[in-house]
This record gives sequence, structure tokens and C-alpha cells, in this order.
Amino acid sequence: MTTATASPRQLTWARRRRAVATFWGDYRQNRAGLFGLAILAVFVVSALLVPWLVGEDALSVTRPAGEPLQPPSGEFWLGTDRSGRSVLDLILWGSRVSLTVGFAATLISITVGSLIGILAGHFHGWLSGLLLRITDWFLVMPTLVLAVALAAVLGRSLSTIVIAIGVTSWPTTARLVRAQTLAVEARPYIERARALGGGHWHVMTRHVLPNVMPIVLAQTTLMVAGAILTESTVAFLGLGDPTVPSWGSTIQAARDTGAVSSGLWWYILPPGIAIALVALAFTLCGRAIEGVLNPRLRNR
Repeated sequence: MTTATASPRQLTWARRRRAVATFWGDYRQNRAGLFGLAILAVFVVSALLVPWLVGEDALSVTRPAGEPLQPPSGEFWLGTDRSGRSVLDLILWGSRVSLTVGFAATLISITVGSLIGILAGHFHGWLSGLLLRITDWFLVMPTLVLAVALAAVLGRSLSTIVIAIGVTSWPTTARLVRAQTLAVEARPYIERARALGGGHWHVMTRHVLPNVMPIVLAQTTLMVAGAILTESTVAFLGLGDPTVPSWGSTIQAARDTGAVSSGLWWYILPPGIAIALVALAFTLCGRAIEGVLNPRLRNR
């Protein structure tokens, strides 16, 4: 089909396919980004397949598969916990919980931060000042303190952790998006769009939002890593749901058992390595994406 006979929708999708192909071609030149993507793919696939690979019965504390605190063996590759459950099974199920919390909290943070940032950059006067003051207030709010307060009111659950992380981590995104919005709206074509009758909604959705999406995408990958680390910290402090296994709760249980002083390295070390690997993977992917979207950073 020639360009003359193609519909506007077909031309739009053709441009999008070319953009995706160009993005992937630039991304795969970054070896660190590919390494991070490979690590992330392993954890995501294992989290998706864990109900079929392991099964929820492996998490039972009343009918454990082994004896408590067994060292690694052919049957239990990473040993067992204090209840006799396989530590490997706990890590696999923990990846499902930690990644879910990380993505959910990041979704809240990115959505709120992008909305506040675009509004604060597009509008001026009292509305922009009010939004900036709210952003500054949430910027200094500590996540752990809010998590403790929410746990006292809402109870210890994953939803409490998601809300606490999402509510306290959006100001950074809001400031970045606002700065990018101000830069975009200073361009001449925005003035032409307004002269042709484009209203606030048209300018923000058709011109500002597509131009701030690259920085939002790069910020998303970096924020997921931070959200997973925060979730692990909150769970380690005992503020998470005690019935749901996560990497942080596994480390907390190992600490309560005295794994450090007793030399039970297979109990406390693997979940810590899992947290570090996922955080590293998201960081490498985020830096690679940022390098693709900002060519000036590729050689740094």
C-alpha cells in the first residue's frame, strides 16, 4: 500500500512501528541494558510461572516439605527456613509479591506525578503555586513513617505498603515532568496550536504529554527498583502482611531466627541477592532507556 492510499491511522501505526524498531536498535547496543533486561526477564517469567512451578501448598507452615533449617542439598537447593519450607520456593513466591508491589506503587506514583507535573507546568498563578507547595510537602514526607501510620489505621497488608510507597514517591516525577512541560510549552508550535483554537486539554494531551512520556518512561524503570527496595525494607520491619511471603519478610524471619549469628547463610543471603539483582536490573534498564532517549548520555 502506497503512502498516497494509506489512511491516517495506518500511517500513524507505521510511524509507531518504525519508532519501536529504532528504539530497540539503539537499546540493544547498550550491553549493560541488555544484561539488566535479561535479569529482569528471568525474574518476571519466574514470577508469572511460580503457581505452576511450585504451587501454594509449598508455603504451608503446618505441612512443610522438610525439616527446619536444613542446609542446601539435592532436594532443597537453598535449604529450608525455620518452618521447613524451601527457601528457593519462598524466593520464587517472593518475586511475585515484590514485583507486584513495585509495579503497583510505581503506577500510582507515575500517574499522580505526571498529572501534577503537567498541570503545574501548564497553568500559572495560584494553581501552579498550590500544586508546587503540595509537592514540596509530600517530598519531605518519609515513607516509613507514613507506612507505620497507615498500618495502624488500615492494617498490615500489601495494599498498605503500595499506598504508602505510591503516595510518598510521586513528587520527584512531578518536578521532572513540570520542568519538561515548561520546556515544551516554550516552543513555537505550542503558540501556533493555541492561535488555531487549541484549548488547555488539547495542548496538554496532544502536545505536552507525548513529549514528556520519554522522561516518564525512564523514570518509571528507576522508580520500580526504589519501590521494591522500600517494600523489602517495610516488610523487614514487620509492617507487611505476615501471611504473604516476600523477600523482605523472608529476611526478617531469618533475622528473628538468628541466621546471622548461627551461620545460616542460605536463609538470609539468597533473598538479599534477589533484591540486589532486581534493583540492579531496573537501574541498568532505566539508564539504557535514558541513553536512547537522550543521545547526549550514550557515551557517558
